[in-house]
Amino acid sequence: MKHLLKLLDLSTEEIIDILNLADQLKYEQKHGIPHNILKGMTLGMIFQKASTRTRVSFETGMYQLGGNALFLSSKELQIGRGEPVQDTARVLSRYLNGIMIRTFEQAEVENLAEFGTIPVINGLTDFCHPCQVLADLQTIREYKNKFEGLNFCYIGDGNNMANSLTVGCLKVGMNVTLACPEGYYPDKQILDFTKDYANFKLVNNPVEAAANADVLYTDVWASMGQEGEAEQRKLAFKGYQINDEVMASAKSDAIVMHCLPAHREEEITAKVFEQHAKEIFDEAENRLHAQKAVMVRLMAPEK
Repeated sequence: MKHLLKLLDLSTEEIIDILNLADQLKYEQKHGIPHNILKGMTLGMIFQKASTRTRVSFETGMYQLGGNALFLSSKELQIGRGEPVQDTARVLSRYLNGIMIRTFEQAEVENLAEFGTIPVINGLTDFCHPCQVLADLQTIREYKNKFEGLNFCYIGDGNNMANSLTVGCLKVGMNVTLACPEGYYPDKQILDFTKDYANFKLVNNPVEAAANADVLYTDVWASMGQEGEAEQRKLAFKGYQINDEVMASAKSDAIVMHCLPAHREEEITAKVFEQHAKEIFDEAENRLHAQKAVMVRLMAPEK
C-alpha cells in the first residue's frame, strides 16, 4: 500500500491489517505506552474543505506518533492561485514525509499521488471518505466482535460516505443494504463494484432496508458544498430518517452510527441520536486511531 486514495484500491487483508494496527495503537495510547514511530517526520495537511474531526485527529495523531503536522489551507498554497497540482506535489515531496488532502475532486488526490514521491492520504473528496470508513469499521468490530455475516444498513444520500461504506463493508464480509431515494444513488463506479456481491441491496424504503440490521448508519441530507440544494433535498429525503419506526425494524441490539456533524430531526431523531451517542462518539474518536494506523503503514512501512 503506497497511498490511501480510496477503499476500492485496498484488499480485504490490507483493510484488516490497518484495523488491527489501529486497535494496537489505541490500546497503547489508552495505557500511556509511547509509540514515537514517526519521530522526525512531517505530514502536510491540505484543506480545500474545512473540517473539525479531520484536522484535529490528524494533527493530534502525528503528535502522538512523535511527528509534526502542518496545516495548509488552499489560501496559503500556490495551488489556490493556479499552480498545477502536479507541481505542488513535486515540491511538497521535497519537504514532507506524507500529504493528507481534503478536497472536492477525486482527480486532485489521484494527481497528487501520481506526481509526488511521498504517500498521499485522502482526507475526503466528493467521491469517497476512506479514513472515516476505516474508523467506522474499527467501531463496528469493537461493538460486534466480527464482520462476517453482519447486516449493515445505510439510510440517506448516496454520497461519498455511502460510496466508501459500501466498498468497505462488502470487502470485510458484511451484508449491505442501502436505502436512497431515486436520483440520489451511489456513484456508478460503486454500483458496478457491487455487481460481484450477492449480499448487496439498494432499495427505496428505509424500514425495509433496516430489517434485521445489526448496524444502522446515516449522514446529512446536504453535504458540504450542497447548501444551495438544502430545501430541495429536504423534500427528496423526507422519510429517510433513523427514527423509532426504523429502529423497530432492526435487531434489538443494533448500533447506530453517524459520521457527524448530525442534523437532529432531519436524518436522525434527537431521541435515537442520544440513545446511541456512545457508539457515535466512540466512532468519532476512532478517527484518531485508524488514521494513526494509516500514517504508520504509509510513512513507516518497515515498523
